This record gives sequence, C-alpha cells and structure tokens, in this order.
Amino acid sequence: MNPRQQAYFRDKLQAWKDAILRESAGTLSQLQLDSLREADLTDRASSETDWSIELRTRDRQRKLISKIDAALRRIEDGEYGYCEVSGEPISLGRLEARPIATMTVEAQERHERHEKVSRED
Repeated sequence: MNPRQQAYFRDKLQAWKDAILRESAGTLSQLQLDSLREADLTDRASSETDWSIELRTRDRQRKLISKIDAALRRIEDGEYGYCEVSGEPISLGRLEARPIATMTVEAQERHERHEKVSRED
C-alpha cells in the first residue's frame, strides 16, 4: 500500500472514530439531562427500554473504537492492508467497505465456516 493510500485510510479511520466519540458525548449529555420521572409506568418502561438500547449501541461502538485504534496502529507499523492469516494484500474495495478488516474475503469466509462448524459441535 502506497503512502497516499495509507493517508487516505488513516484519515477515514480517524474521521469515523471522531464521529463515534461525538455521538457518544451527545448520548451521555442527553442521559444526564433526561430523568426517569415519568408518572406513567408505561412511559417510564418505554424510556428505560430506549436508554437500554442506546447504551448497548454505545457499548458496540466502544468495541468498534478499539478496532479502529488497532487499524491505525497497523497503518503506523506498515501492516495495514495485509491479511493477518495469509499475509496477502486485502483488496482496496474491501478496505473501503470495511476499513478495520484484518483478513481477505477468502480468509474471512474460511474463518466463519470454521466458527460455524465449531459452534455446531
């Protein structure tokens, strides 16, 4: 991967991370402002469900941030864009669609087939 491509993906990953962090900050401030003081139990239950869903989403995004950070480290180490299983280059199309990808499509498919077989045992 040439330096221009690395810079493109570094910027793309950093922008993605920044957007997630902005959304998280908005969620936290919203949760702090809102309160569960609805008089109606149904309204309160609905609010609690909404908050629970939002917090689960934020937890998934927290995990995503660690994957983004790992991808940024791979760029700095010169390992970004190469399959961690086979060492082959990951296609630019795959990286464009999933910038945190660590495996080629073929390696990912093999991994998922193996994982499916392991779960069925």
